[in-house]
Amino acid sequence: MLNRESQGRTSRRKGGEYTLLRRTRGDVHHHKSRLAAIPFATEQEDRTLACRYEMKYVINEPQALAIMRFVELYLKLDPYSRVQPEGFYPIVSLYLDSPDLRLCRESLEGHKNRFKLRIRSYSDDPHAAVFLEIKRRMNSIIIKSRARMRREDAQNVVSGGVVAPRGYRTDEDALRQFQLYMHSISAGPMVRIRYMRKAYEGDADNRVRVTFDSELAYNIGSVNTFLLNGDGWRVNRVGGIVLEIKFTGRYPIWLNQMVECFGLRSQSMSKYATSIRNSCLQGFCAPKKPILRL
Repeated sequence: MLNRESQGRTSRRKGGEYTLLRRTRGDVHHHKSRLAAIPFATEQEDRTLACRYEMKYVINEPQALAIMRFVELYLKLDPYSRVQPEGFYPIVSLYLDSPDLRLCRESLEGHKNRFKLRIRSYSDDPHAAVFLEIKRRMNSIIIKSRARMRREDAQNVVSGGVVAPRGYRTDEDALRQFQLYMHSISAGPMVRIRYMRKAYEGDADNRVRVTFDSELAYNIGSVNTFLLNGDGWRVNRVGGIVLEIKFTGRYPIWLNQMVECFGLRSQSMSKYATSIRNSCLQGFCAPKKPILRL
């Protein structure tokens, strides 16, 4: 169930599972993520679309519920949403940037060719893997690559070390590329961003994935970590729920019908850039980060 206007949000661990406390109009709802139980040794299938087109929309809750019903006529929940009672699972990403916030500025300025560096996690289980990701935009095409790593190895990468994974498999080309991009701009950790995601996907040749992201929050304190929990989280008010449509081939007719039916208008919306800008405007960046006036 999607919450209405969030009044607050905390989280805790209980029984080895990540427990998210979702506060809605004074009521607290407990959300347990089964993803936390996935050990590192277990191969976790990559559900991302490596090369795709992507469109984003900011919608309200009634729209989201109606669009979900529409999407369910064509797509199924992805494996991670399928095992959640309400279909939502947690995501946290640590974003890296240059000291002068070059990547954030390029996103806010709408550069056609740009990239982001982040480390993504789905739980606070110390044995669960994290993923080093490069998300590149080349005009209207999104190219994404990622390397699966142990947490301690990913921490070494963030600290500037050159790490060669031992005892497990990963995409070593993606890892080397991440380290190259990172060192080229002297990137370091800037902010953690978390949210709850419900995802639908198809299995046709033209891969389609539709996601709904809610309860966005950011944390600029103690950022050299991949944890969902802890203090310092602030709500990132983006004006609603973020709907993302991703596809690898031609734009499906039914998606076009959905967009027209619900009067959706795509927009540029970066969770990272909006989090940094909001934190700077509220005075949480200074004096470590420059104020963004865009």
